[in-house]
Amino acid sequence: MTSASDIHAMTMLIRKLESIATLSDEERQAILSLPAKTRVLQPGQDIARDGDTPSQCCLLLDGWAYRYKILGEGRKQIFSFHIPGDIPDLQSLHIHTMDHSLGTLTQAMVALIPHEAMRELTTRYPGIAAAFWRDTLVDAAIFREWMVGMGRKSAFGRIAHLFCEMYLKLEAVGLAGEHRCRLPITQIDLGDALGLSNVHVNRVLQEMRGKGLITLRSNTLVIEAWDDLIRAGEFDPTYLHLQKRAA
Repeated sequence: MTSASDIHAMTMLIRKLESIATLSDEERQAILSLPAKTRVLQPGQDIARDGDTPSQCCLLLDGWAYRYKILGEGRKQIFSFHIPGDIPDLQSLHIHTMDHSLGTLTQAMVALIPHEAMRELTTRYPGIAAAFWRDTLVDAAIFREWMVGMGRKSAFGRIAHLFCEMYLKLEAVGLAGEHRCRLPITQIDLGDALGLSNVHVNRVLQEMRGKGLITLRSNTLVIEAWDDLIRAGEFDPTYLHLQKRAA
């Protein structure tokens, strides 16, 4: 029998998929029936490590996570930030060895879904398989945007673009509104994600505040001038391929 906590977990997944795809009532019910084990993880805890061969996918229910790679001398490169509703290791269904690590940025609640159940679901429901495929393609589009930023944008433009991206992703699943959202990303995290020093990140954030673009306090981002921030980051949300935004 599916528990109430399992239903809540799968509702998060439905909300995420419906921000980028359309699901039928039958497909929603099939997702609600997925088995899952819920765990609470502490900040900085690895969910999957580089070289692991996972047997389950991790659905993020609460808190934030990130993909990363550790280089020589402990240098870290962050590839992506993840919010509730995301399955950051969805590729482990088909790429069996992790080529990077997945860890928690904050305390997080996750639902662990066996690969076997996920494969059965996608075999029985091609529409759900297509939604997952679309999700991985959007993921790839986000990587391309980050690559453009790292290669050709100023530090100011990179940070502005990331703030716009995270706000729209959160808004699309009902976790942000009125240009205000939770943003538990430290200056060090921003540097590790965008190829910037902590000093440079600090300087840019002060400049953004001085220009009246943002307020960032107590892990809450308020975008005071959305249109100006879009221009600063040369942000075009097309690559997120959002079909709708949550109410």
